[in-house]
Amino acid sequence: MIARVLRFVRFSHTIFALPFALGSMLVAADGLPQGRVVGLILLAMVFARTAAMTFNRLADWEIDQRNPRTADRHTLISRAGAVALLVASSGAFVATAWFINLLCFWLSPVALLIVFFYSLTKRFTSLSHFYLGLALSVSPVGAWLAVRGHFDFPPLVLALAVLLWVAGFDIIYATQDHEFDRGAGLRSLVVRVGIPRSLTWAQGLHWSMVGVLAVFGWAANLGTAFHAGLAVIAGVLIYEHRSAARLDLVAINRAFFLSNGIVGMVFLSAVFADRVCFR
Repeated sequence: MIARVLRFVRFSHTIFALPFALGSMLVAADGLPQGRVVGLILLAMVFARTAAMTFNRLADWEIDQRNPRTADRHTLISRAGAVALLVASSGAFVATAWFINLLCFWLSPVALLIVFFYSLTKRFTSLSHFYLGLALSVSPVGAWLAVRGHFDFPPLVLALAVLLWVAGFDIIYATQDHEFDRGAGLRSLVVRVGIPRSLTWAQGLHWSMVGVLAVFGWAANLGTAFHAGLAVIAGVLIYEHRSAARLDLVAINRAFFLSNGIVGMVFLSAVFADRVCFR
């Protein structure tokens, strides 16, 4: 049953937002924080993402059943089970935030509203990809607040980088559903401007993300290890867009899963090297 739930919420996709949250945590703590803080941040990430994905599945229940790519999602868990999972994971996220600090607790319902709202955006705006980026950009800010208990400039810059990155790769991923979304009356940038122009948009967003990450490195006073990692990230993004340009399902999935997983892990490794290994 646990395996079915993990597949239902696509737990493997946690690798996208988690490295940026942990990188923000390392910068905020100027190294490794206490184990309690690390554990609570990890729990909050898992609970928040589980709640967000479950809400998304419930919101798109009928739509997903009509889409050949997603038609089998709802054989994994019943609708009543999904509602119970949503309530449990949302409550667990708020409770975890309480144990972190008071600011995180008061902001936890706001974070849930942001991540839930994305699931509705495809019904009324072609900019849904940017709302997904906003939802994932909450994670580095939350991790910073968990360590320091107040807002600051570096996590906001990192949040912008995450927003641009996620919007770019979600546009690439959305090319798979171009025909279905158009037929179902759903909105996306791909439906609005077509696949070739959408891929151009994705490239622009990803190069902007690299620039914003450079600003983050400056704002966080990161050194050579981080900037070496940034060069690797740029190379991975080039590979991603070359793969996506082939416009076949295998290439798109490879670009989405492999490339973006590497981007997150390279970012975290570069920050870890700078803040922990070479201090």
